[in-house]
Amino acid sequence: MTLGTMRAARYYGRGDIRIDTIPRPQLQPGTVAIDVAYCGICGSDLHEYVDGPIFIPTCGRPHPVSKEVAPVTLGHEMSGVVTEVGEGVDHVKVGDSVVVEPYIIDPKVDTGPANDAYHISKGMGFIGLCGRGGGLAERIVVEKRWVHPVGDVPLDEAALIEPLSVGYHAFQRSGGKKGDFALVTGAGPIGLLTAAVLKAEGLIVAISEPSGLRRQKAQETGVADHIFDPRETNVVEAIEGLRPGGADIAFECTSVQPAFDTLIDAVRPRGVVVVVSIWGHKAQMDMQKLVLKEIDIRGTIAYVHSHPETIKLVQSGRINLKPFITGVIGLDQLVSEGFDTLIHRNETAVKILVDPKKR
Repeated sequence: MTLGTMRAARYYGRGDIRIDTIPRPQLQPGTVAIDVAYCGICGSDLHEYVDGPIFIPTCGRPHPVSKEVAPVTLGHEMSGVVTEVGEGVDHVKVGDSVVVEPYIIDPKVDTGPANDAYHISKGMGFIGLCGRGGGLAERIVVEKRWVHPVGDVPLDEAALIEPLSVGYHAFQRSGGKKGDFALVTGAGPIGLLTAAVLKAEGLIVAISEPSGLRRQKAQETGVADHIFDPRETNVVEAIEGLRPGGADIAFECTSVQPAFDTLIDAVRPRGVVVVVSIWGHKAQMDMQKLVLKEIDIRGTIAYVHSHPETIKLVQSGRINLKPFITGVIGLDQLVSEGFDTLIHRNETAVKILVDPKKR
């Protein structure tokens, strides 16, 4: 490998990910060059591999902002170290540990503090899915507005700040507050990290999860006050016993119909159900229950101005991310030990990180 190239995991199509040698991205004014330390494998990556392309633009249909099509470099849950800063960058310096808020947004869209909806602007896409490089590579160059310093947060833990920000935004969307009772269906990575945010914010948290290993992880990490196996426990009755009237808020983190049905039954009248998971199929809903209980159903996508507050939660020690990391692999093991495990044995792992320089 020469100085001008690097290794990267590239998505060519459904079931087709290759480790390629590609040119190293070059610094531009207003950008930051980052040597990637770790990148998490996300459920979105798995959806692209099994069912895609979904977000990934294909030949003849380039992304409206990045203008790219497959093959694209994967990976959007990344941490790393700043190696170069472009002209006009003053909030980070060489040597800083950072994470990336992996958006691709039309440059005409204001992403400043006054706009709390840039994440749902027309043409929004994600770095690592829609182009602009990705974290499953040795280096990435990112617009300065998407780079957040993390101080002394260990870089492996920092790679989980992106999915933790998903949980933080979901909490914000719920309108939940300290003392509320929250029910989370699913103890996968997003369910566990959403629960971690809820606990840090002072809510009472219950988790419903059929996998014994994932229930054990919820127990070990302390993210829930009550943990149920829905195959053995009537979750709705259990919640009623703990919180007469039902849960105040609920979070759907599975994209499984019975889990969604449970939340509709388990929330109190005028309760809030937040749908966090990405559904690859249509769901059904009992509209009569929605009407008679005046339930609010709210969608949530990614995050908006969420990274700074999420980073503070980790820096303060209110959330410990270390226990959620269940493996570190290299690029060459991405499919065989990463994707294969998470697709076929997902109950055995929570978050698998990739070290792009590991051989």
